[in-house]
Amino acid sequence: MKRFEGKTVVVTGASAGIGESSARKFVAEGARVVLAARSAESLQRLADELGGDSAHAVPTDIADVVSCKRLLEEAKIRFGRIDVLVNNAGFNSRGPLKDVPVEDMLQILHVNLRGPLLLTRLALPDMLAQGSGSIVNVASLAGRMPLEDEATYSATKFGLRAFSFALADELEGTDVRVSVVSPGPVDTGFIMDSIDQTPDIVFSQPMSTADEIADLVLQSAVDGERERVKPAVSARLATLGYLFPAMRRALKPRLEAKGRKEKAKYRARS
Repeated sequence: MKRFEGKTVVVTGASAGIGESSARKFVAEGARVVLAARSAESLQRLADELGGDSAHAVPTDIADVVSCKRLLEEAKIRFGRIDVLVNNAGFNSRGPLKDVPVEDMLQILHVNLRGPLLLTRLALPDMLAQGSGSIVNVASLAGRMPLEDEATYSATKFGLRAFSFALADELEGTDVRVSVVSPGPVDTGFIMDSIDQTPDIVFSQPMSTADEIADLVLQSAVDGERERVKPAVSARLATLGYLFPAMRRALKPRLEAKGRKEKAKYRARS
């Protein structure tokens, strides 16, 4: 039996990576998926591939309030309701904070934090009224341990994780569930397209695939588990690094050296 038969799922950042993989898996499980991202051409190509009865493309700028409202309205017009909201869209601009353009810094805040909060707020009343719903927020292990040269990104992922936990507690006793998926590094264009700017320490951790993280997204939409992480070893390391900053600083040179070696392998692959 397909787990999402007859359900409507909205996926942001659906044009590539984790979002695209999640959309494909939801459709394979019987869902009708509303695809959201800024790239209209990529979205429509994916929607055509998945089939018009199963997928609908809505070009969306998550940083824009009007665009977010239109996304959810189109989802309801096309498929009647929203059963699952996957806040996956992400943006990053790496480097020392003093060198990050102000516009990029604001875009990180708008896409990674403000957008998911807004979409959740807009979708929540309908989910409560219909007596069911799942919200899955895709955060990062950067939301467990601060990552230098990605200070704003880390801040947004810390914030999204805290928001998810707080809202899950708030909704106890209802049939609307909130989950957060916190992956370590994922082998997608989000990292690989800017490999030279990505901190070496990122590559010291095992790399997951988009499909592996998408599996966590779907399972979270099924059971509402508060948080899923991958890989587990990196999650434990991130938690220890957050709780014991001195230990993190002591381990940093060793992790960076390992990361440089691994980064060279990925660079050679491309």
